[in-house]
Amino acid sequence: FGQMFRRFGSRVTIIERSDRLIGREDPEISESILNFLQEEGIEFRLKAECISAEKEEHDGVVVLLECAKGESPKVSGSHLLLAVGRTPNTDLLHLDNTGIGVNDKGYIKVNDQLETEVPGIFALGDCNGLGAFTHTAYNDFEIVYENLFEGKSRKVSDRIQTYGLFVDPPLGRAGMTRKEALKKGYSLLEAKRDMSRIARAKEKGETRGFMSAIIDADTHQILGAAVLGVGGDEIISGFLNAMYAGTGYEVIRDSVQVHPTVSELIPTMLENLEPVDQKEANETKSRKPKLY
Repeated sequence: FGQMFRRFGSRVTIIERSDRLIGREDPEISESILNFLQEEGIEFRLKAECISAEKEEHDGVVVLLECAKGESPKVSGSHLLLAVGRTPNTDLLHLDNTGIGVNDKGYIKVNDQLETEVPGIFALGDCNGLGAFTHTAYNDFEIVYENLFEGKSRKVSDRIQTYGLFVDPPLGRAGMTRKEALKKGYSLLEAKRDMSRIARAKEKGETRGFMSAIIDADTHQILGAAVLGVGGDEIISGFLNAMYAGTGYEVIRDSVQVHPTVSELIPTMLENLEPVDQKEANETKSRKPKLY
C-alpha cells in the first residue's frame, strides 16, 4: 500500500517497530525491498515505538514515536493506515457452549484433518490460524471435502508454505527461509542469482531483486526458495512443484527451460551451490526469541 500510494503521488512514511521490514523473511530480502522502496521516495522509520496518534488541525494526523537518536519524534500527514495484525473474532461464536477449544490466541484448535475437538465439526480458513491466505483456506476445503466424500487421507502437515508479497517487483516464497532451516538443524547448500544477471529481466527494464534456493546438503531436497523480481509470484511455482514431487534439486538443475525467460537461469543458479556458514547456524540456534 505504501508503494501504491507513493505512485499515486502521495508522500509516504512507513513506520516499523522492528529493525527491518518483513521479519519473517531472511535479511537480504528485507534489505532489497527496503532499498527499492526508498529509491521510489518512500521514507522509513525503523525501530520505532508508537506512543500515540492524534488529529491535527485541518483533519491531519500526527504519530508520536520513540525513535533512534537524532531522528524527529513525530511524523505528520493527512491519513494514517494501520497494519498491526489480526485477532480472530471467535469470541463471538460462544464456543464455550460447544466443547470446541481455542488456543491462547483465540484460534480454533484442529487436528491434521482440520477436525475440532468435537468429532464431526471442522474449522476451515482464517479461524484455525494455519495459513490466513486465500490459497490455504481453499486447500482447507479440499482436505475436508476429499477426506469426507472421496475416501482420501489428506493432511494439513503435508502442505508446503507458500505466499506472494505483492510489492513491485513481487516476491514469491516457497518453503522455509534460511533462518528457519538452520533453526531446525539442517546442513544447507544455497544458490543465489541477482536479477541484474538475467537477460529477460534486463529486457523488461526491471533488474531489482534476486532469486535464491536452499538445499538439504544430506538429501539434496529443496527446502525453500525465494524469487524477488519480475514474475517472482509466478516463477516460484516451479520450485514449489519440485518440492511437492519430492525430487532432488538436480532434476531442475539438469532441466531445459524456455529461452528467453527468467526461469531459464534457475538451472544455472543451481549449478553454483555454496555451503551455508556453520557460524550462522550456531548463531541462529543460540539467538533468543523476541518477546512482544
